[in-house]
Order: sequence, then C-alpha cells, then structure tokens
Amino acid sequence: MAKKKNKIRESTIENYYDLKVDKVDELVAALKEEPPADSNDLSMFISDCTGVDSPENYTRTGKKKQFDPYKIDFLGRIPAWIKAFFVKWWFAGAVCYFIMWGLQNYVSDPLDLIVLTGVILGLVVEILVNPLLRYMERGEKEYDNYIMFPFPFKAYWTFFTNVIYYVLVAACVNLCYFGLNELINAASGTQGITGVEPLLFGTFCVIADMVFIGIKDLAVYLVKRSKKEKTPDV
Repeated sequence: MAKKKNKIRESTIENYYDLKVDKVDELVAALKEEPPADSNDLSMFISDCTGVDSPENYTRTGKKKQFDPYKIDFLGRIPAWIKAFFVKWWFAGAVCYFIMWGLQNYVSDPLDLIVLTGVILGLVVEILVNPLLRYMERGEKEYDNYIMFPFPFKAYWTFFTNVIYYVLVAACVNLCYFGLNELINAASGTQGITGVEPLLFGTFCVIADMVFIGIKDLAVYLVKRSKKEKTPDV
C-alpha cells in the first residue's frame, strides 16, 4: 500500500509541472478574437461609470468629469524631500510646544527638560513620523534617505535607538540656540534669543537630524564602496 501511495504522489507531482497546452491554446484564441463593435462607445464619464448623476460629477463650467485612474493628486506632485522636511519640522515643533512649553514650569532643570524632550521626540518619530513617511511612499523607498533607521516595523530595536538618537538631536538643538545667541551677542551686542519657540526649534531639529542622517548615509556608502572594490570581478 505504501508503494502505491508513493507512486500516486510522484505521478501527481510530475503532472503538476506539466504544461497545460489546452489552456494555452484557449488563451491564444481568446486574444485573437476581435473586440466587440461597441467597445469604442465605452464612456469614461463618472456619471456613466457609477450610474449616479450628481453635481460632484460636473466641473464649475458645467462639463462632465471624466474618470482618470492614473491622475496624480496635488500632494503627489510635491517632491518627497519637501514633504519629509515638513513632516519632521511640524512634529518637532509640536513636541516643543507641548513638552518644552507645557512642562517648563514643572521641570526646573534645563538638562532634564532637554532629555525629556528628546525622549518624547524619539517616541513621536517612531510611532507617528516614520509610519507616516512609509505611508506616503510609492514603493520606491524614496523616504529612506530621510529616516535615521530605515528598517521594517518588525525591527523593534529601532524603538530604543530612536529614543537615544533624538536625545542627542535635542542636545544639538540646544547647542544651536547657544551658538546663535553667541553670534548675535558678538555681532550686535544684544542678548539674542531669550527663549525656545516651536518654529525655530523645529528648524534646528530638522537641520541637526539631516546632518546626522547625511553622515550615516556617507558612512554606509563608503563601506559598500570598499566592499565592492575588495570583491574580485568574476
């Protein structure tokens, strides 16, 4: 009985990979058939496709709107780098508004406030910013150049590395404020910027973030280039 079962399995496996010639002939015959005579009469108007005639199916001039499945929306025309910078800048400013402004009366130590801001910023980037950038991409991974750790969501270790990394970014932002104040003081003799506000904080955060990302991308490029030069050509 075991031999018969093995023979049946082998025969089914062999037959599984056989070319279905009759199916191929049916497909070729179907492709050779002439299209129906009324195929040119197909309408691309939205009202004709949906069967519902509503004011939304007409333009302001009264013309019917045509259905275009390949139409690119307004956001799709904006370059990826502008959208990435804006998303990073907006969320960084929001963290400054809710954390640095909201908790400055409760956290008296400036160093503790900087660390707390960096931790919250890392969590926001991991939970909101990076998934939003992944959602906007078109399958070309065009936003990987604007993410410090462009790994899949299953790489849970990025959760902790982003927190540590953005604490460093927050510290660099604090140094940017200090350097700008010193520059204003040296140029005009005034005190400079007295406090932190979301717009400039978000700008400094994006600049510091992209500097670190650029250094990382350059290091990765140099390592790949050195490995490629060491491998012999076949």
